[in-house]
Amino acid sequence: MQNFDVVILGAGASGLMCAAQAGKRGRRVVVLDHNTQAGRKVLVSGGGRCNFTNAQLSAGHYLSHNPHFVKSALSRFNQWDFLSLISEYGIKWHEREHGQYFCDESAAQVVDMLLAECRRSSATVMLGTTIHSVERLEDGAFSLHTSRGGYRCRSLVVATGGLSIPPLGASPLGYRIAEQFGLTVRRPSAGLVPLTLQPQDKQRLAPLSGIAVEATVQVEGISFRENVLFTHRGLSGPAILQISNYWQPGQAVTIDWLPSASVDEVIGEAREQQPKQQVKTVLTRLLPARMVAALLPVELLDTQLAQLSRKQVELVFRQLHHWQVTPNGTEGYRTAEVTRGGVDCDGISSKTMECKTVPGLYFVGEVLDVTGWLGGHNLQWAWSSGWCAGQFA
Repeated sequence: MQNFDVVILGAGASGLMCAAQAGKRGRRVVVLDHNTQAGRKVLVSGGGRCNFTNAQLSAGHYLSHNPHFVKSALSRFNQWDFLSLISEYGIKWHEREHGQYFCDESAAQVVDMLLAECRRSSATVMLGTTIHSVERLEDGAFSLHTSRGGYRCRSLVVATGGLSIPPLGASPLGYRIAEQFGLTVRRPSAGLVPLTLQPQDKQRLAPLSGIAVEATVQVEGISFRENVLFTHRGLSGPAILQISNYWQPGQAVTIDWLPSASVDEVIGEAREQQPKQQVKTVLTRLLPARMVAALLPVELLDTQLAQLSRKQVELVFRQLHHWQVTPNGTEGYRTAEVTRGGVDCDGISSKTMECKTVPGLYFVGEVLDVTGWLGGHNLQWAWSSGWCAGQFA
């Protein structure tokens, strides 16, 4: 039996941050992970450039059954604190639209930095380690049975992530541990994920695969304006990934394909200048021809502007500004960037990340019922929650 002050399950963003912080306090720390490589999700984030945080960080950019839970952690270790940390390591970065921060070079720099922080604080990282069981002893300590033998600790930090992207080692271990100790787990589902279409819509829109346009996507009063990408399975792109966090099965998604123009005004002006133009001539100046053909009846597209009825203009307006589709579902965890749901935050201290009913048991990162918007918010939650737990574990 190996004895440590702190055992952290998961060598991802939140786990490594927590390990480095706890180690700085003089705690004897070990990180256990069944993967053979640390920070695998960090390595693929931001297309390999690691979208590590966001300048526009706020609690309003997170979904949780307890919407106030994130405020404490985000305020105590924020985006500027993380920028300061990577600057110490000489990692160069740049800002993109919507306040997104990316590495100039590689996400591997961020993982290397976290591992270096662990080494500086004498925290041990043990990869290729499978957790078989966890139990709490009579004296309040925790005992773990693993593929590398037994471990004993006073503080156990669960940083095992969610269910998204199984090939990177996603596991339900954290949820099982939470339930073992009496915590509620809110039903996990895929978040920041492409939406699939019903068979009839999929067949009709299949020719549009590869087309991307800026659009406003809305569900139940929540909207995002960014690119929408047609795929051979359905709809993707930043706006769709964002709205997927809010979409529920059976709900319709409303899309404004021309958020910067009013199509009835465009048609009206064109009709005054060239009344014999066909509708499709005007619309294909605004949208790709394949898209116009898929969204509107061919007989309407071939109609001259002068012959358009008010009802036909209303149809064009509705199809281009209020196009509705009811998705069949999502692409699931295979392509989801995050997991919605998770360990109920009501049972966790927002200051320490410690379980309120089981002293010494902590939960950080994606395993919790906290889901951020696209654009660096989820990694910032990992840094913030991991840092906070590291001050107390």
